[in-house]
Amino acid sequence: MESNSDTTTLAENKVLILYILNLINNDIKQDDLFKIITDINDINYFYFKQLLIDLIDSKLVGSYTKEEEQVIKITSEGKNAYNLTKNVLPGLMKLKADHIFQQDFSLIEEASSVTAEFVPKDESNYIIKCKIIENNETIFEVKTFAGSRNRAKKIVDNWNKNAKKIYPEILNLLLKNND
Repeated sequence: MESNSDTTTLAENKVLILYILNLINNDIKQDDLFKIITDINDINYFYFKQLLIDLIDSKLVGSYTKEEEQVIKITSEGKNAYNLTKNVLPGLMKLKADHIFQQDFSLIEEASSVTAEFVPKDESNYIIKCKIIENNETIFEVKTFAGSRNRAKKIVDNWNKNAKKIYPEILNLLLKNND
């Protein structure tokens, strides 16, 4: 049997998730949300996933795939539920949430604006995908192949470090008139 304090903690954590999702105008990756939530209220990953599954099953949070990534977003039912239950969230937790959200979310947005990954196609061929994302929309994407894991890793590392220089150069080459 659950104790009253366990039920209160469960409710607070669900409302905390809804509170953070309500602050975000767009979708967010589950792992990024976990980072924010765990910085606010130290919970483990499995407990977080169970809370999220409960919220998704209750249709308070929507989950879908966007550009091959699993993302979540608060639903209109979730916003209504949050507005009805927001007083469950203690004032100190809300204050801490606001402070940490501002720090973490800006870091998450910045980190997700330049991405690169490589996937093995077979033992000696790798597919590399490099992207620039702004406002949750891919504004630039390039896909190429590499003949070794070393070479694929080098391309990914170079893109992650230098995308702000490489991207304008590629655009200039594409716009160059070679008549």
